[in-house]
Amino acid sequence: MKDRGSFFPETQQIPKRFAVDGPVVLDRYLVNGKLKKWDGPFHETVSPVCLRNVSELTRYVVGRYPLLTETESFEALSAARAAFDNGRGLWPSMAVEQRITHLERFLSVMKTERTEIAGLIMWEIGKSYGDSLKEFDRTVTYVKDTIRILRRREDKYPKMDRRQGIIGSTKRVPLGVALCMGPFNYPLYETFTALVPALLTGNTVICKPPRFGVLLFRPLLKAFRDCFPGGVVNMIFGEGQQIIPPLLRTGEIDVFAFIGTSKVADYLKRLHPKPHRMKTVLGMEAKNPAVILPDADLDVTIKESVMGALGFNGQRCAALKIFYVHTGIADAFLKHFSEAIEKLVCGMPWKKNVFITPLVEPDKTVYLEKLVEDALNHGAKIINNAGGTAEGTLFVPALLYPVTGQMRIYHEEQFGPVIPVVPYTDINLPLKAITASDYGQQASIFGKDKQMISQLVSVLVHQVSRININCKCQRTPDTFPFTGRKDSAEGVLSVSEALDAFTAPAFVAARETEDNRTLLSEIKI
Repeated sequence: MKDRGSFFPETQQIPKRFAVDGPVVLDRYLVNGKLKKWDGPFHETVSPVCLRNVSELTRYVVGRYPLLTETESFEALSAARAAFDNGRGLWPSMAVEQRITHLERFLSVMKTERTEIAGLIMWEIGKSYGDSLKEFDRTVTYVKDTIRILRRREDKYPKMDRRQGIIGSTKRVPLGVALCMGPFNYPLYETFTALVPALLTGNTVICKPPRFGVLLFRPLLKAFRDCFPGGVVNMIFGEGQQIIPPLLRTGEIDVFAFIGTSKVADYLKRLHPKPHRMKTVLGMEAKNPAVILPDADLDVTIKESVMGALGFNGQRCAALKIFYVHTGIADAFLKHFSEAIEKLVCGMPWKKNVFITPLVEPDKTVYLEKLVEDALNHGAKIINNAGGTAEGTLFVPALLYPVTGQMRIYHEEQFGPVIPVVPYTDINLPLKAITASDYGQQASIFGKDKQMISQLVSVLVHQVSRININCKCQRTPDTFPFTGRKDSAEGVLSVSEALDAFTAPAFVAARETEDNRTLLSEIKI
């Protein structure tokens, strides 16, 4: 790895343009159109960036945010329910174009905070500054795309339908109060992929940011307050296990949008007294495989594999997390992959062209070290130089080979820079493994043999929701369906499908007579 041995800086070595001017204090939360001051306990936010002091490393303190209680959660729920008012509130009753106007006003304010928000993303989760800017820009694009598609839909509806002597019009209506919870790896973008369609379709929202990635919402609180009617957007902070279960137990959450683990999602869903009444949109674990055929173009394969496995340190649900490589190409694949890892820049997130950065989750490096140790104990080897070594919160990617089903890394979603490579001679080995897997988000196939690729696709379409040919797994573009099978997802969160996820169809019908045709054409639905 480039720059090995000089990962963490001393305080005075932080570039001035990236230095935080004192701890960022988030001491307010948004409920019912008011920014309320919090005087209770706070959570201290520490960065994955460590600072060197002689021989010690200490995590940099970025700031602090409120640890609210269930009292404030209920306050937010009450505000959201009152604003929705069983669909008769100002926001759900508002014309779509009016709601768009509110969101566009918010977006114009949000864009002025681009630099500050990107800087906070960088400090809070260790994402490179360049990628933090990209996350901000991608969020803005997602909002614009959602508005564009919603407008296109409104141009087509409502329309009169005639069948078997019945006429009627269909309209999609909001579901009620949406609880939106995003993940730490894309704390702005993934939160907005639920928040934006929920708002545009007329729902009121309670938003709880992820544990890592809270302070970046501080610059947006005033904009949420000023750009939306009271109670439409409510933002609460704190420990999820303290403030979320009480909300769900009330039975008054109508839509639950959550990105996290299936274990947590299942637990939270069961808290609702009538879970069938709560619509859920869930993004959960994945163990996305790459199948490398013997005729794969190595230049393309390695480039896509490095990005797919190690983009943001592999901390992406859509990352490539296990590689099945034909033995005829395995040696060349490992050699080129190892060389590519050696060329990656490793260091602080503000560093130019940095690729591998510190990990934000506590004890993550310890967990990854144990995965590597387990693999080594069962016969795998680390292929790349210095692979699997750690300093503080930074972990050097480990390319492991040969990986077998005896190893934890074969089954567990590592969500980090450990790359398991499984050799095969019979294509049925990866096919059986993918079929048996608990996860089914995406897969990648690298090769040229049309017949073999067709055979793989015919099997994989029943196991995963997206198959990528000669490219890495990814969510983009956001207009393509993004979901998963098995334990990987519930519901779809691409742009057009997300608009459906937060609405239900309502049909107004009558016998087809001249009077009824006139009546229905004049009724506003």
